[in-house]
Amino acid sequence: MVHRKFYSEEELARILEQSDSEYDFSNEDDYNSSNSGSSDTEDKNVVDESKNIEDKDVPAENVTNNINNWESLEGVQKSTRQKMGIRIPNYHFVLTILLYTLPAMASSSSDISVSIYDVTSRSVYVQWSKVVGAMSYKIIASPVTSAVSSTFAVYNAAIIMGTLNNLLPNSNYTVTVEAMDKDGVILAHAQTLQLTAPEVPIIDKAYSKLSNSITVEWAEVTGAFSYLVTAQNGEFFAETIVTSSPGTVTGLQAATTYRITVRSINSAGKSQPSPPRQAETVLPGPLVTVISSSSDSLTVSWEMDSLAESYFVSVMRSDGQGIRWNQNVTTTPITFTSLDPGTIYTIKVHAWNVDGTPGDDSTKNQITRPRCPSDLQIIFNSGELEATFTVTGAEATVNYTVSLSSENDSINCTTSVSPCTISSLQCGLEYSVSLAASNDAGSTMANKTWTLNSVPCAPSGISITENNPGNLTVSWSNVSLAEYYVVFVKSDDGLEVHCNTSQTVCYFPAECGFIYIMSVFAYSKVGQSPLGEILNYTTAPCCPSDFSPAYVSTDTLEIVWTAVRGAEMYETKADDGTNLILCNDTATVCALSGLQCNTLYNVTVYSYSETRGSNTSCASKMMTTAPCSPEITSITKINVTMFMIHWNSSSSDTMYTVTARGDAELRECTSSKTFCALENLPCGETFMVSAVAIAPSGTSLPSYSVRLETDPCCPSDLAVVQVTQSVTNVSWSIAPGVQTYTTLLVSPRGQAKCHTLQNHCLLGCITCGTSYSVSLEAISETGLTSMCTYHGYSSRIIFCTQYQIKLSLKLYRLSNSSIRVTWRASSGSANYTVNLYGSKGNFTCSPNTSISYCDISDIQCGDVYTVVVSPVILEEPQVSFCPQKIYSVRCSGSSLGMVIYRGKRSVS
Repeated sequence: MVHRKFYSEEELARILEQSDSEYDFSNEDDYNSSNSGSSDTEDKNVVDESKNIEDKDVPAENVTNNINNWESLEGVQKSTRQKMGIRIPNYHFVLTILLYTLPAMASSSSDISVSIYDVTSRSVYVQWSKVVGAMSYKIIASPVTSAVSSTFAVYNAAIIMGTLNNLLPNSNYTVTVEAMDKDGVILAHAQTLQLTAPEVPIIDKAYSKLSNSITVEWAEVTGAFSYLVTAQNGEFFAETIVTSSPGTVTGLQAATTYRITVRSINSAGKSQPSPPRQAETVLPGPLVTVISSSSDSLTVSWEMDSLAESYFVSVMRSDGQGIRWNQNVTTTPITFTSLDPGTIYTIKVHAWNVDGTPGDDSTKNQITRPRCPSDLQIIFNSGELEATFTVTGAEATVNYTVSLSSENDSINCTTSVSPCTISSLQCGLEYSVSLAASNDAGSTMANKTWTLNSVPCAPSGISITENNPGNLTVSWSNVSLAEYYVVFVKSDDGLEVHCNTSQTVCYFPAECGFIYIMSVFAYSKVGQSPLGEILNYTTAPCCPSDFSPAYVSTDTLEIVWTAVRGAEMYETKADDGTNLILCNDTATVCALSGLQCNTLYNVTVYSYSETRGSNTSCASKMMTTAPCSPEITSITKINVTMFMIHWNSSSSDTMYTVTARGDAELRECTSSKTFCALENLPCGETFMVSAVAIAPSGTSLPSYSVRLETDPCCPSDLAVVQVTQSVTNVSWSIAPGVQTYTTLLVSPRGQAKCHTLQNHCLLGCITCGTSYSVSLEAISETGLTSMCTYHGYSSRIIFCTQYQIKLSLKLYRLSNSSIRVTWRASSGSANYTVNLYGSKGNFTCSPNTSISYCDISDIQCGDVYTVVVSPVILEEPQVSFCPQKIYSVRCSGSSLGMVIYRGKRSVS
């Protein structure tokens, strides 16, 4: 396509302002202008005006007269002229067109310049600058190498553009512009070298092979580098530039007649258009639709064209193999059969016009529908409720659709050579399976169908009954497609059993206290039903059977047992036929209290669970409460150490135990009668006596205690000590059970008596030299008395009494370190003991019975001594109530002499 330069309306107006210009041409050819069609498929604004100027000589004086004839030029839009408000002269260089220009500026003077505006085969269009004072301008074209004469033209001062005609095609010219004053004197001149366009080509023929193009052939001209081929229809035109003949113009409309011209082009510009030729584009290719309605056929259809006389249709495999089908038809559609399935075919359709010229081919590639295999492998996975389908003989280029349909379900999967899987199938349904092979052309159904049975559904309506303890009955509703059923029963200890049956009921033994988990499955040849309802059934808790009394009393039975399976709580009941005692607890022990003693009760321990409640089938046991407590009626003293206990009895077949508890003693007697004897009871003891009844059922509570007191004990030893010649101190050890004592001394001369709380007593009015019998009476707090007799005690106070009356005690100092004690002995033989007590020491001497003095040596003089002379009675302590005398022993004077008597002391 050729792009041309446009002059704006303002530039054209400025050029044509010189209305009084005078043009002077010599040897100028006549000018014929050819119109140039214009079209613009985008914005309708492009205007191309072509020029066709034949070589003629036109006198210069006629140029002015030809300006008014420009309105007759073809291709110049009248609307444009009216818009500009001017009259366009007969010069194609002032048209608003796109031109190839080769400006060549040269000048011999700086006051004028020259340029070539446009070039054709026989003309050049020159433009120059104004020169001050110039009245006219002369342009001259002189051939460079040819002997042809020069061509010139003269223009008035108002003109700045002119034309030189009658030039030779494809020839170099020297173009000169001279500015002259009114006298013809050259004020300035300039020149340039310019080549003319090649010769105008002549079209040999123009024809159309495609509906959007026309091909043009012409004889090539000398000097042409390329050619501009133009096709025009009304205002629409299309152009293309080619380097040689032929040339094809594209972008045309089908079945349309175009005016065809060709211009030659060299470096200078374009030639005038060639003489036009008419050519028509062929019919367009029809709009073809091809479908494959089966695996061996294709149906071709198209839209009919009113200009078409007939149509040609050809079909053959795209890979070139096989035969080719050709058909000439005047109607549509047409069907081709006996084709290969799943094969791509190339379909070509073109129309013939009335002249028998074929139009464009419409080409379609269409695959036939595939052949559908008749073998389908089905693998059903009952556990996942899914089926896998494998097509035998599958092709990688074909998709296979497996469709499953049932009464209430429809689903499919698509695959090629690999299997496809349909999941989430419904149980209990019989599916019809169909197979279709498909490609881009469509699908082909298999000539057979298959049947797929799903697994049966899980049984529903499951119920569990326990008509008899230990026997469970499981029932359910019948299931479609099921051939048999399996019931699985698993207890909470992990043990599982099952039952196979073709019926809808199963029986199971069941143990107490278990939780049974049950599920029912239906089976067919296809497989197992999905997991359905899972039921839990809890049997009644077991009954405690080993319960026994751990404690029995007169009003209480404590029952213990071993925990049993399934029990969450226990209820213990005791029934004596009149009263009912209950005890509820979660522990395995229960105390039934508030019972009657020595009573037979029917005792039952029931187990209880929150799920099943109480097991009322538990067995009972007979239990008897302990015997009632006996009552002691009397205690009889047989002797000091033996007592007979009596009580009443309300129970038979009972042993009784009587217990006497003292502070330190415990005595018992046992009897099956209502009395028994307590023997060897110690003296001085208080016992609390009680009785208990012991029966096979238990032991009664003890009876109320009765006090039993034995006689007080006699002191184990007795001592008699004479305090003075008339007073005797009797002392004894403390005896158990005694509160007071009475002491009695009896002699032929009389008796002495003392009653005291102490363990000693002073008895006065004793006769010296008399033997006494000493006795003691022990009395308890309650008045019980024990007589204690002691014999063989004599009063020997006679010696001490005579000594006090007759003894004359004197001390003589034998030396400073010794002293003699003398006395007068009483009648009877007796031994004496002398004791001296001083601050510097104590001294003792015991003379023989025949001597009445005693010498004590190693004493210290100058000290005061206390002297006691006491009779010595065998097996008796020293007499302590004998009188004492105090003497002062001086150290001065004679070594022998009396010791000063200081006084005497009695027993304190």
